[in-house]
Amino acid sequence: MNYLDFEKPLAEIEGKAEELRAMARREEGMDVEDQAAALDKKAADMLRDLYTDLTPWRKCQVARHPNRPHCQEYIEALFTEYTPLAGDRNFADDHAVMGGLARFEDKPVVVIGHEKGHDTKTRIERNFGMARPEGYRKAVRLMDLADRFNLPVITLVDTPGAYPGKGAEERGQSEAIARSTEKCLQIGVPILSVIIGEGGSGGAVAFATADRLAMLEHSIYSVISPEGCASILWKDAEKMREAAEALRLTAQDLHKLGVCDVVIREPLGGAQRDKPATIAEVGRAISSMLAGFGEAERADLIASRRRKFLDMGTKGLAA
Repeated sequence: MNYLDFEKPLAEIEGKAEELRAMARREEGMDVEDQAAALDKKAADMLRDLYTDLTPWRKCQVARHPNRPHCQEYIEALFTEYTPLAGDRNFADDHAVMGGLARFEDKPVVVIGHEKGHDTKTRIERNFGMARPEGYRKAVRLMDLADRFNLPVITLVDTPGAYPGKGAEERGQSEAIARSTEKCLQIGVPILSVIIGEGGSGGAVAFATADRLAMLEHSIYSVISPEGCASILWKDAEKMREAAEALRLTAQDLHKLGVCDVVIREPLGGAQRDKPATIAEVGRAISSMLAGFGEAERADLIASRRRKFLDMGTKGLAA
Protein backbone atom coordinates (compact mmCIF):
# COMPACT_ATOMS: atom_id res chain seq x y z
CA MET A 1 0.00 0.00 0.00
CA ASN A 2 1.28 3.44 -0.94
CA TYR A 3 0.26 5.96 1.72
CA LEU A 4 -0.47 9.61 1.03
CA ASP A 5 1.06 12.38 3.16
CA PHE A 6 -2.03 12.83 5.31
CA GLU A 7 -2.24 9.04 5.84
CA LYS A 8 1.18 8.74 7.54
CA PRO A 9 -0.25 8.25 11.08
CA LEU A 10 -2.45 5.51 9.64
CA ALA A 11 0.58 3.91 7.97
CA GLU A 12 2.36 3.69 11.33
CA ILE A 13 -0.55 1.93 13.04
CA GLU A 14 -1.17 -0.52 10.19
CA GLY A 15 2.58 -1.13 9.97
CA LYS A 16 2.76 -1.99 13.68
CA ALA A 17 -0.13 -4.45 13.37
CA GLU A 18 1.60 -6.16 10.44
CA GLU A 19 4.91 -6.28 12.33
CA LEU A 20 3.23 -8.02 15.26
CA ARG A 21 1.67 -10.62 12.98
CA ALA A 22 4.99 -11.12 11.18
CA MET A 23 6.72 -11.75 14.55
CA ALA A 24 4.02 -14.26 15.48
CA ARG A 25 4.58 -16.13 12.21
CA ARG A 26 8.32 -16.34 12.91
CA GLU A 27 8.06 -17.35 16.57
CA GLU A 28 5.80 -20.28 17.46
CA GLY A 29 3.53 -19.87 20.47
CA MET A 30 3.60 -16.08 20.37
CA ASP A 31 0.05 -14.74 20.72
CA VAL A 32 -0.30 -11.19 19.47
CA GLU A 33 -3.77 -11.35 17.95
CA ASP A 34 -5.45 -9.27 20.66
CA GLN A 35 -2.85 -6.51 20.32
CA ALA A 36 -3.02 -6.63 16.53
CA ALA A 37 -6.82 -6.56 16.58
CA ALA A 38 -6.74 -3.48 18.83
CA LEU A 39 -4.41 -1.77 16.37
CA ASP A 40 -6.70 -2.79 13.50
CA LYS A 41 -9.65 -1.16 15.24
CA LYS A 42 -7.64 1.99 15.91
CA ALA A 43 -6.58 2.08 12.23
CA ALA A 44 -10.17 1.59 11.03
CA ASP A 45 -11.38 4.46 13.24
CA MET A 46 -8.57 6.69 12.02
CA LEU A 47 -9.30 5.83 8.37
CA ARG A 48 -12.96 6.74 8.89
CA ASP A 49 -12.00 10.05 10.51
CA LEU A 50 -9.52 10.91 7.75
CA TYR A 51 -12.01 10.27 4.94
CA THR A 52 -15.14 11.67 6.60
CA ASP A 53 -14.60 15.19 5.30
CA LEU A 54 -11.66 15.39 2.89
CA THR A 55 -10.50 18.83 1.83
CA PRO A 56 -10.36 19.51 -1.94
CA TRP A 57 -6.56 19.26 -1.89
CA ARG A 58 -6.67 15.87 -0.17
CA LYS A 59 -9.20 14.72 -2.76
CA CYS A 60 -6.67 15.73 -5.42
CA GLN A 61 -4.11 13.52 -3.73
CA VAL A 62 -6.52 10.58 -3.55
CA ALA A 63 -7.54 11.08 -7.20
CA ARG A 64 -3.87 10.82 -8.20
CA HIS A 65 -3.11 7.80 -6.01
CA PRO A 66 -0.91 5.41 -8.05
CA ASN A 67 -2.84 2.36 -6.84
CA ARG A 68 -6.28 3.50 -8.02
CA PRO A 69 -7.77 1.22 -10.69
CA HIS A 70 -6.88 2.47 -14.15
CA CYS A 71 -8.65 2.38 -17.50
CA GLN A 72 -7.20 -0.97 -18.55
CA GLU A 73 -8.44 -2.62 -15.36
CA TYR A 74 -11.97 -1.28 -15.90
CA ILE A 75 -12.00 -2.50 -19.49
CA GLU A 76 -10.75 -5.96 -18.51
CA ALA A 77 -13.33 -6.29 -15.72
CA LEU A 78 -16.43 -4.67 -17.22
CA PHE A 79 -16.20 -5.31 -20.95
CA THR A 80 -16.09 -8.49 -22.99
CA GLU A 81 -14.79 -9.14 -26.51
CA TYR A 82 -12.67 -6.00 -26.29
CA THR A 83 -10.93 -5.42 -29.62
CA PRO A 84 -8.41 -2.57 -29.44
CA LEU A 85 -8.13 -0.28 -32.44
CA ALA A 86 -4.86 1.58 -32.87
CA GLY A 87 -3.62 4.67 -34.65
CA ASP A 88 -5.08 7.90 -35.96
CA ARG A 89 -4.51 7.01 -39.66
CA ASN A 90 -2.34 10.09 -39.87
CA PHE A 91 0.77 10.02 -37.68
CA ALA A 92 1.03 7.29 -35.04
CA ASP A 93 -0.65 5.34 -32.26
CA ASP A 94 -0.80 7.15 -28.92
CA HIS A 95 -0.44 4.69 -26.06
CA ALA A 96 -1.86 7.19 -23.56
CA VAL A 97 -5.27 6.61 -25.17
CA MET A 98 -6.73 3.14 -25.47
CA GLY A 99 -9.99 2.28 -27.16
CA GLY A 100 -11.85 -0.07 -29.40
CA LEU A 101 -14.95 -2.18 -29.89
CA ALA A 102 -16.33 -4.16 -26.97
CA ARG A 103 -19.48 -5.48 -25.35
CA PHE A 104 -20.91 -4.07 -22.14
CA GLU A 105 -23.53 -6.37 -20.60
CA ASP A 106 -23.59 -8.08 -24.00
CA LYS A 107 -24.42 -4.81 -25.81
CA PRO A 108 -21.94 -3.65 -28.48
CA VAL A 109 -20.25 -0.36 -27.58
CA VAL A 110 -17.15 1.70 -28.30
CA VAL A 111 -14.96 2.32 -25.25
CA ILE A 112 -12.24 4.99 -25.08
CA GLY A 113 -10.06 5.98 -22.14
CA HIS A 114 -6.83 7.45 -20.80
CA GLU A 115 -4.37 4.92 -19.42
CA LYS A 116 -1.67 6.11 -16.99
CA GLY A 117 0.19 2.83 -16.50
CA HIS A 118 0.89 1.00 -13.24
CA ASP A 119 4.70 0.86 -12.96
CA THR A 120 7.69 2.83 -14.22
CA LYS A 121 7.90 1.04 -17.56
CA THR A 122 4.18 1.28 -18.41
CA ARG A 123 3.90 4.86 -17.12
CA ILE A 124 6.63 5.94 -19.51
CA GLU A 125 5.04 3.95 -22.33
CA ARG A 126 1.63 5.52 -21.59
CA ASN A 127 3.15 8.99 -21.08
CA PHE A 128 1.48 9.13 -17.64
CA GLY A 129 -1.95 9.36 -19.30
CA MET A 130 -1.11 12.61 -21.12
CA ALA A 131 -2.37 12.26 -24.69
CA ARG A 132 -0.74 13.76 -27.76
CA PRO A 133 -2.68 15.00 -30.83
CA GLU A 134 -2.71 11.51 -32.35
CA GLY A 135 -4.50 10.24 -29.24
CA TYR A 136 -7.36 12.69 -29.70
CA ARG A 137 -7.46 11.99 -33.43
CA LYS A 138 -7.70 8.28 -32.65
CA ALA A 139 -10.64 9.07 -30.35
CA VAL A 140 -12.32 11.06 -33.15
CA ARG A 141 -11.88 8.08 -35.49
CA LEU A 142 -13.46 5.75 -32.93
CA MET A 143 -16.37 8.12 -32.33
CA ASP A 144 -16.98 8.32 -36.10
CA LEU A 145 -17.02 4.52 -36.15
CA ALA A 146 -19.53 4.43 -33.27
CA ASP A 147 -21.73 6.95 -35.07
CA ARG A 148 -21.65 4.98 -38.31
CA PHE A 149 -22.69 1.73 -36.65
CA ASN A 150 -25.01 3.26 -34.03
CA LEU A 151 -22.94 2.15 -31.01
CA PRO A 152 -22.98 3.97 -27.64
CA VAL A 153 -19.65 5.53 -26.63
CA ILE A 154 -18.27 5.03 -23.11
CA THR A 155 -15.24 7.09 -22.08
CA LEU A 156 -13.06 6.61 -18.99
CA VAL A 157 -11.21 9.80 -18.11
CA ASP A 158 -7.99 9.83 -16.09
CA THR A 159 -5.43 12.40 -17.20
CA PRO A 160 -3.46 15.30 -15.70
CA GLY A 161 -4.10 17.03 -19.04
CA ALA A 162 -2.98 16.89 -22.65
CA TYR A 163 0.77 16.53 -23.21
CA PRO A 164 2.37 20.00 -23.51
CA GLY A 165 5.51 18.90 -25.37
CA LYS A 166 7.06 20.66 -28.35
CA GLY A 167 6.21 17.87 -30.81
CA ALA A 168 2.61 17.74 -29.65
CA GLU A 169 2.22 21.47 -30.16
CA GLU A 170 3.82 21.26 -33.60
CA ARG A 171 1.32 18.57 -34.61
CA GLY A 172 -1.67 20.68 -33.56
CA GLN A 173 -2.47 19.73 -29.96
CA SER A 174 -5.12 22.42 -29.37
CA GLU A 175 -6.79 21.74 -32.73
CA ALA A 176 -6.93 18.00 -32.02
CA ILE A 177 -8.53 18.60 -28.61
CA ALA A 178 -11.06 20.98 -30.15
CA ARG A 179 -11.92 18.46 -32.90
CA SER A 180 -12.46 15.72 -30.31
CA THR A 181 -14.72 17.99 -28.24
CA GLU A 182 -16.60 19.00 -31.40
CA LYS A 183 -17.04 15.36 -32.41
CA CYS A 184 -18.58 14.59 -29.01
CA LEU A 185 -21.23 17.23 -29.76
CA GLN A 186 -21.88 16.00 -33.31
CA ILE A 187 -22.42 12.26 -33.09
CA GLY A 188 -25.95 10.90 -32.82
CA VAL A 189 -25.31 8.08 -30.33
CA PRO A 190 -25.31 8.18 -26.51
CA ILE A 191 -22.02 9.25 -24.91
CA LEU A 192 -21.35 8.32 -21.29
CA SER A 193 -18.25 9.49 -19.47
CA VAL A 194 -16.79 8.49 -16.11
CA ILE A 195 -14.02 10.45 -14.38
CA ILE A 196 -12.13 7.63 -12.66
CA GLY A 197 -9.24 9.72 -11.30
CA GLU A 198 -8.02 13.04 -12.63
CA GLY A 199 -10.01 15.04 -15.15
CA GLY A 200 -7.45 17.61 -16.13
CA SER A 201 -8.03 20.55 -18.46
CA GLY A 202 -9.05 20.28 -22.13
CA GLY A 203 -7.43 16.86 -22.27
CA ALA A 204 -10.33 15.59 -20.15
CA VAL A 205 -13.04 17.76 -21.74
CA ALA A 206 -12.21 16.23 -25.13
CA PHE A 207 -13.51 12.87 -23.83
CA ALA A 208 -16.07 14.10 -21.29
CA THR A 209 -18.36 16.26 -23.45
CA ALA A 210 -21.02 13.64 -22.86
CA ASP A 211 -24.76 13.15 -22.40
CA ARG A 212 -24.12 11.84 -18.89
CA LEU A 213 -21.04 12.49 -16.78
CA ALA A 214 -20.31 10.39 -13.69
CA MET A 215 -17.47 10.95 -11.25
CA LEU A 216 -16.00 8.70 -8.61
CA GLU A 217 -16.45 10.18 -5.15
CA HIS A 218 -12.80 11.22 -4.75
CA SER A 219 -12.06 12.10 -8.38
CA ILE A 220 -11.47 15.66 -9.62
CA TYR A 221 -12.36 17.57 -12.79
CA SER A 222 -10.94 21.01 -13.48
CA VAL A 223 -9.80 23.45 -16.14
CA ILE A 224 -6.30 23.47 -14.61
CA SER A 225 -4.38 21.67 -11.88
CA PRO A 226 -4.25 23.35 -8.45
CA GLU A 227 -0.47 23.70 -8.80
CA GLY A 228 -0.81 25.36 -12.21
CA CYS A 229 -3.54 27.67 -10.96
CA ALA A 230 -1.44 28.69 -7.93
CA SER A 231 1.58 29.37 -10.14
CA ILE A 232 -0.45 31.67 -12.38
CA LEU A 233 -2.47 33.52 -9.73
CA TRP A 234 0.02 33.73 -6.85
CA LYS A 235 3.32 32.90 -8.60
CA ASP A 236 3.68 30.20 -5.96
CA ALA A 237 2.85 26.52 -6.63
CA GLU A 238 2.85 25.91 -2.86
CA LYS A 239 -0.52 27.67 -2.65
CA MET A 240 -2.13 24.66 -4.34
CA ARG A 241 -4.38 24.06 -1.31
CA GLU A 242 -5.99 27.49 -1.69
CA ALA A 243 -6.27 26.93 -5.44
CA ALA A 244 -7.97 23.56 -4.95
CA GLU A 245 -10.56 25.21 -2.72
CA ALA A 246 -11.22 27.99 -5.24
CA LEU A 247 -11.45 25.75 -8.31
CA ARG A 248 -14.43 23.76 -6.98
CA LEU A 249 -13.03 20.66 -8.66
CA THR A 250 -14.50 17.91 -6.47
CA ALA A 251 -17.29 15.59 -7.59
CA GLN A 252 -19.55 17.01 -4.89
CA ASP A 253 -19.02 20.63 -6.00
CA LEU A 254 -19.49 19.77 -9.66
CA HIS A 255 -22.67 17.86 -8.91
CA LYS A 256 -24.10 20.97 -7.23
CA LEU A 257 -23.10 23.05 -10.26
CA GLY A 258 -24.76 20.64 -12.69
CA VAL A 259 -21.53 19.61 -14.42
CA CYS A 260 -21.54 16.10 -12.95
CA ASP A 261 -24.72 14.01 -13.20
CA VAL A 262 -23.80 11.07 -10.94
CA VAL A 263 -21.38 10.72 -8.01
CA ILE A 264 -20.21 7.12 -7.59
CA ARG A 265 -19.38 6.04 -4.04
CA GLU A 266 -15.91 4.70 -3.32
CA PRO A 267 -14.89 2.24 -0.59
CA LEU A 268 -13.76 3.80 2.69
CA GLY A 269 -10.19 4.96 2.13
CA GLY A 270 -10.57 5.43 -1.61
CA ALA A 271 -10.81 3.26 -4.71
CA GLN A 272 -7.28 1.93 -4.19
CA ARG A 273 -8.33 0.05 -1.03
CA ASP A 274 -10.89 -2.13 -2.81
CA LYS A 275 -10.48 -2.15 -6.58
CA PRO A 276 -13.07 -4.87 -7.35
CA ALA A 277 -15.77 -3.04 -5.36
CA THR A 278 -14.97 0.26 -7.08
CA ILE A 279 -15.01 -1.28 -10.55
CA ALA A 280 -18.33 -2.99 -9.78
CA GLU A 281 -19.85 0.36 -8.66
CA VAL A 282 -18.67 2.02 -11.87
CA GLY A 283 -20.21 -0.84 -13.87
CA ARG A 284 -23.56 -0.36 -12.13
CA ALA A 285 -23.45 3.40 -12.80
CA ILE A 286 -22.70 2.87 -16.51
CA SER A 287 -25.50 0.31 -16.76
CA SER A 288 -27.99 2.67 -15.13
CA MET A 289 -27.00 5.63 -17.31
CA LEU A 290 -27.09 3.53 -20.49
CA ALA A 291 -30.55 2.20 -19.66
CA GLY A 292 -31.85 5.76 -19.41
CA PHE A 293 -31.51 6.37 -23.15
CA GLY A 294 -33.83 3.66 -24.41
CA GLU A 295 -34.47 4.20 -28.12
CA ALA A 296 -33.55 7.89 -28.25
CA GLU A 297 -33.69 9.53 -31.68
CA ARG A 298 -30.45 10.80 -33.19
CA ALA A 299 -31.60 14.42 -33.58
CA ASP A 300 -32.99 14.49 -30.04
CA LEU A 301 -29.71 13.20 -28.60
CA ILE A 302 -27.64 15.84 -30.36
CA ALA A 303 -30.02 18.66 -29.41
CA SER A 304 -30.21 17.54 -25.78
CA ARG A 305 -26.43 17.26 -25.47
CA ARG A 306 -25.87 20.72 -26.94
CA ARG A 307 -28.53 22.20 -24.67
CA LYS A 308 -26.91 20.60 -21.65
CA PHE A 309 -23.63 22.38 -22.31
CA LEU A 310 -25.23 25.69 -23.24
CA ASP A 311 -27.12 25.64 -19.93
CA MET A 312 -24.08 24.61 -17.90
CA GLY A 313 -23.05 26.99 -15.15
CA THR A 314 -26.52 28.30 -14.41
CA LYS A 315 -27.18 25.70 -11.70
CA GLY A 316 -25.89 26.20 -8.17
CA LEU A 317 -24.46 29.69 -8.71
CA ALA A 318 -26.39 31.05 -5.74
CA ALA A 319 -24.53 28.58 -3.53
